[in-house]
Amino acid sequence: MQNHWVVDLNFEEDESRTTCTASLSGFSAPGAEGKGMARRNPVDAGDSVIGEELAAARACHDLAHQLAGRAETGIESHTHNPAHLPL
Repeated sequence: MQNHWVVDLNFEEDESRTTCTASLSGFSAPGAEGKGMARRNPVDAGDSVIGEELAAARACHDLAHQLAGRAETGIESHTHNPAHLPL
């Protein structure tokens, strides 16, 4: 069986903050959505690329933890033993 999921990254920005939502799409992709935010120090020059990269990394990290939690729950339902999946 072959499966394909796509991670969509959507950004919102203002003068000091960039937020990112990472969501999965595709056949049988779980309905998980990660959130991440980056804030710019007011004394720093604006650079939207840096804010987007950091917010995206944080959103993907959040999404990864959610997916690992779902996997742990699935393992525990099959084995009836606690599972811990380090990332």
